[in-house]
Amino acid sequence: MTDLAKYGPWAVIAGGSEGVGAEFADQLAADGFHLLLVARKPGPLEETAEKVRSTHGVEVRTLSADLTDPAAITRITGATADVEVGLLIYNAGANSYGGPFLQGELEGFQGVIDLNLTAMLALTHHYGRQMKERGRGGIILIGSLAGYVGCTSESIYGGVKAFSRIFAEGLWSELREYGVDVLEFVLGLTRTPAMVRAGLNFDVPGVAVTEPADAAREALDAIADGPVQVISTGAKVVEMRSIPDRAKLVLGTEKVMRMMVPRHG
Repeated sequence: MTDLAKYGPWAVIAGGSEGVGAEFADQLAADGFHLLLVARKPGPLEETAEKVRSTHGVEVRTLSADLTDPAAITRITGATADVEVGLLIYNAGANSYGGPFLQGELEGFQGVIDLNLTAMLALTHHYGRQMKERGRGGIILIGSLAGYVGCTSESIYGGVKAFSRIFAEGLWSELREYGVDVLEFVLGLTRTPAMVRAGLNFDVPGVAVTEPADAAREALDAIADGPVQVISTGAKVVEMRSIPDRAKLVLGTEKVMRMMVPRHG
């Protein structure tokens, strides 16, 4: 059970319409949190909000926004100007423009950076300052195992996720004496609607798959155990991706990615 007194009464979930984000919403609402859910698609966003309201009786606000648009940050912070946000969950990252770097356009890759980093940093800066002043709160940044190795289709996405992990460690060190918990929770292959739509193969031998509800539960249970925790199904992957022979690791990862995503590379 997530501590409402420490992390409430409001939580902001960026990427809160489906998959892991929707599970965060349901589990936090069950613990009495009021929510602001932010996502790009209004349909799934409103569907999740209505389900949470009717099931748990909490207040749920929604904001349909493209987080790569700088104006979205002002809209989000404005939507919570009259309430006390004690928990920020940034679950909005994705490899929204994958593929070989030199075959793509810089504008497309900039979108990956803005979604995974620029907006995350802006929201963390805004709400983190408020939490520090109050002397309580929590920030969960959803990371990825992609941040532990580079590969052809994820050189930018893997790079921003590696940045996010190091940033979380520094922020955890900065805020720990002020009663604010910071956690980067690292996910691996997760059976989310977005990954299903992307056509990922969930049946690759030796690749563990996590269900969204389990991922959200593990992350909330680990919020005070920062700065970085890896989903239980991914611990062996992180160990393997820490070997000194990076060339061997990258080439091995490429083979797995080709089995998971047929159009990879």
